Amino acid sequence: MKFPYGICDFYKIITEEYMYVDRTDRIPLIEGAGNQLLFLRPRRFGKSLLLSILRNYYDLVRADEFEKLFGHLAIGQDPTERHNQYFVLKWDFSAVSPLGEAHEIQQSLYNHINGCIEQFSVHYRDVLTYKIERDPHDALRSFQSVLAAVQQTPYKLYLLIDEYDNFANEVMMSGHSLSRKRYEDLLYGEGTLKTVFKAIKTASEGQGLDRVFITGVSPVVLSDITSGYNIAENIYLEPDFHDLCGFWESEIADMLRQVVAACQLPEEKVTEALMMMRKLYNGYRFPHEPAANQDAASEALLYNPTLAFYFIKHFQRHCRYPRNVLDTNLATDQEKIEYVSRLPGGEQIIADALNEEHPLSIEQLAHRFGIKEMLQVTEDRTFSASLLYYLGVLTLGGQTAYGELILKIPNLVIRKLYVERIQRMFLPDFTGKDAGHKAAQSLYQTGDMQPLCDFVEQHYFNVFDNRDYRWANELTVKTAFLTLLFNDTFYIVDSEPALDRRYADLTMILRPDMRQYTLLDILIEFKYVSLKDVGLRGEQVNQVSRAELKALAPVQQKLAEAKASLNDYRHALETAYGDVLRLRTYSVVAVGFDRLVWEEMT
Repeated sequence: MKFPYGICDFYKIITEEYMYVDRTDRIPLIEGAGNQLLFLRPRRFGKSLLLSILRNYYDLVRADEFEKLFGHLAIGQDPTERHNQYFVLKWDFSAVSPLGEAHEIQQSLYNHINGCIEQFSVHYRDVLTYKIERDPHDALRSFQSVLAAVQQTPYKLYLLIDEYDNFANEVMMSGHSLSRKRYEDLLYGEGTLKTVFKAIKTASEGQGLDRVFITGVSPVVLSDITSGYNIAENIYLEPDFHDLCGFWESEIADMLRQVVAACQLPEEKVTEALMMMRKLYNGYRFPHEPAANQDAASEALLYNPTLAFYFIKHFQRHCRYPRNVLDTNLATDQEKIEYVSRLPGGEQIIADALNEEHPLSIEQLAHRFGIKEMLQVTEDRTFSASLLYYLGVLTLGGQTAYGELILKIPNLVIRKLYVERIQRMFLPDFTGKDAGHKAAQSLYQTGDMQPLCDFVEQHYFNVFDNRDYRWANELTVKTAFLTLLFNDTFYIVDSEPALDRRYADLTMILRPDMRQYTLLDILIEFKYVSLKDVGLRGEQVNQVSRAELKALAPVQQKLAEAKASLNDYRHALETAYGDVLRLRTYSVVAVGFDRLVWEEMT
């Protein structure tokens, strides 16, 4: 089996016999949804392949190849009347450079549109009777020439726009002091991008443009050009289009079975690999409700296709799992989290996203919000939280008892990006990070908790005193430890994993492929005692020995509570994993944000 990692050309995938999970049965639904459609998904989620499918399906000069491309697929068995009935023009705005001043970005956009029009002219040279004229200084004039040529034929134009917001988002998130002005120059008033979309709207009013399908990441850019293009119908939250991009777990399992068989590995390796992939890559849910034909009680969760193919292709090639589970092509999502953290209230939202005990919730996703709203609203967290959802680093996680939407981190590889952002807030320099890494190594290599507790006391607690986080008590301490212990090279690191319907604070279970090394499995329960509870002030707590702190009645009580929980959690883990575990369990009690007391359970 050939896995099309990084390949978004449908023609190449089919003709060169790469694996393809059929989604062509949705084409009739797309036709029925409207003439001007907007479909949003996180980056690298398969949007470009979707447009390539539409391009090949509707392209009038591909009519002779319809059977070869689609005959074995769902749409080939029952095609719509519109197949191979359009001129298809595709623009990909991710190819537009975001560098330079507004006029330089405009020229880059015009160059891209003109280049696409040139390819269009060559591709349809045997059908067009009217010569298309390209204006190097005004791509919209070139577009008018395309429309004029199309109107001389019995066919109409289908316009596909991929990553419509890419270069504008790059400008907005660049961090450059002039980035906001450049963004506004592109979108506001008679800005370039707004003018382009006004031209598209005008072209659809009897000038030969029949259909438009737009993909992107967020609605921010479209919101900022609403008056220029207010006719697109949003289908990205429609249940019927939930899996238009992405894979179901059953499809992942089928791929793994073929890889395991080809590698001549035991069949139970499928279950092991699927468990890893579920933790690492699963968890995306985009609509509020499941589709009509889907069981409402089922978990309607999708896998990111790029991440899935990254893992499976490596597994196929080497018959072992990749050591680095985060595809470097998605590591740039860290920049998106960084950007949101700089918005009003954004830093707190990044912190709140790690809080499973009190999940981040909003009344509804923001569908129409521009950059001005995001930068000016300081109290309403809806904009920043919604943007994290659109970027794919938060996903829908159900609803609260009050009907609010719960937003959660979809999986462990995305959780890592949050953890790294929080760590940079606490440890901005390399020296601190290196020392923290060594303290963490001491725990999972030798079982010694003391270096890690000393590090948190010396480097984190003074930061807690200076920040107004809404994290409460042991959650704050747990987050500090999580930023130091998160290690997806060797571990499945989970905060608040469900163990017999109860939740442990932090587990570090060795990846199955890393059990060859003499590393320990770790289970930690955190508790918090306020200074008021122990009857001491901060300076007094720092003068008391650790043994004296441990002997205090409130601390003893918390240690006992933690030990009782750890007994239950340990039993659940040993039942789940059996004799392979080298499990060490710890209670950690914070006395204020000043000292830590720990105890290993034997």
